[in-house]
Amino acid sequence: MELKNVVPWGRSFDEYRDMFLLTDADLQETILGCGDGPASFNAELAKAGGNVVSADPVYRFTADQIRSRVREVYPEIMSEVAKNPDDYIWDSIRDVEHLGQVRMEAMELFFDDYEQGKQAGRYINASLPKLPFEDKTFRLALCSHYLFLYSEHVSLEQHILSMKELCRVAHEVRVYPLVTLDGSRSQHIDPVVASLADDGIGVSFQKVRYRFQKGADEVLVLRYL
Repeated sequence: MELKNVVPWGRSFDEYRDMFLLTDADLQETILGCGDGPASFNAELAKAGGNVVSADPVYRFTADQIRSRVREVYPEIMSEVAKNPDDYIWDSIRDVEHLGQVRMEAMELFFDDYEQGKQAGRYINASLPKLPFEDKTFRLALCSHYLFLYSEHVSLEQHILSMKELCRVAHEVRVYPLVTLDGSRSQHIDPVVASLADDGIGVSFQKVRYRFQKGADEVLVLRYL
């Protein structure tokens, strides 16, 4: 991985709660965040006493390197959102300026925690579809804004392998969103679900509280039957 090919973009603890329908009881469990990038979920949950590990290949880089890349991509991302405001629901996030504020606040919390968290083993340099954890290490695995969102870049085979790997390391898996970058439902969903069913993995779709990208209103929940 080269940092120039990465678009680090962090979401907040509250957004994670709404995207993944996390209850207070869920937050007491052992949690894996896969593909978290510079989100603040790990930092905020760990500060509150939670048991959380984040896995992402971007963690091979230092805080300064990731921060520098954020500064490079930030204006590009803001520009793209501003060009396509109708692709989003401006409710809890009021406008483009507020979006930038929310994202930067979340990422600053991540940067403040990152080096300490790496030393504590909470930020692991790893990537799907192969994770360095024993079977059922976690009660809950969350995958945010990677699988399905990047369906044009991540093959169906990689989706299936990644889903099965998440189910190997966690008792329950939740994946969000289920739409691609252009807001359409991912073409990989049906074949992924069929393959998981063949392996005895139960799949359900649940409506989420989170509202930002239009069409991104469901989370995929996986459990072995």
